[in-house]
Amino acid sequence: MIKFSLICDSGHVFESWFANGAAYDQQAERGFVPCPVCGSGKVTKAIMAPAIASHRGHMIEGRAGDTNVVEGEVIPPMPKQAPQVPPALLDAQSQAIRAMIGAMREKILANTIDVGKSFPEEVRKMHEGEAPEHPIRGEATLEEAQALIEDGIGIMPVPAAPEELN
Repeated sequence: MIKFSLICDSGHVFESWFANGAAYDQQAERGFVPCPVCGSGKVTKAIMAPAIASHRGHMIEGRAGDTNVVEGEVIPPMPKQAPQVPPALLDAQSQAIRAMIGAMREKILANTIDVGKSFPEEVRKMHEGEAPEHPIRGEATLEEAQALIEDGIGIMPVPAAPEELN
């Protein structure tokens, strides 16, 4: 794995990991390396200080804002990473959909009890009449969710908030 310091055409600096340099080249060429701040697909590698092993075996890395000297030439400091802000949405319809998903999530979170990883057992108890029915939410693996659905138990995934997907 290799970590690259990247910069978009708007000047936002960020880091990302890739399997190797060729993997970065392929993904960047296809537009699969968007800027997490503005969403721009026009991303290039930024100047970065190399990681150097110290005499104790620790890695020392350059940081944003450091001034570097390479072969006697002073290289200006990298810009500090821009603050994380939600990506710009393309149109009013996207904004409306995002707002609806957010409102739905807020209503679900406000009106249900989080039972965590015990969700499959709890919902099964309610379905079989062993526990009183009440609105719950929690976690289930894909296999657990499929088993619940096959057994006729109505469940619904809660959509992730857009900021959780980044």
